[in-house]
Amino acid sequence: QQTRVYQEILAEGIQEGEQRGEQRGREQGREQGEKSLVLRQLTRRVGELPQSARQQVESLSLEQLENLGEALLDFRSMADLDEWLAALNP
Repeated sequence: QQTRVYQEILAEGIQEGEQRGEQRGREQGREQGEKSLVLRQLTRRVGELPQSARQQVESLSLEQLENLGEALLDFRSMADLDEWLAALNP
C-alpha cells in the first residue's frame, strides 16, 4: 500500500509535469502564431514567397521571427527578404 508521503510526492510530480506541458504548449502556440503572422505579412509586402524562402522562414526561432517581423516593415521586394535571410548565415 502506498504511503501518504508517496502519494503527496506523486501528486506533486504529476502537477509539475502538467505545468511544464502547459508552458511548452503555450510557447509552441506563440511560435506558430508568430510564423503565421510573419508569413502573411511577407506575402502582402513582397508577393507570393518561393517555397525555399517559406521553408527558411518556418525554420526560424521565435527571436528571429520577431526580428524579421520588424525588418519586413522596410522591405520593398523579395530581394530584401533574401538579403535578410542570407545575413543570418554569413
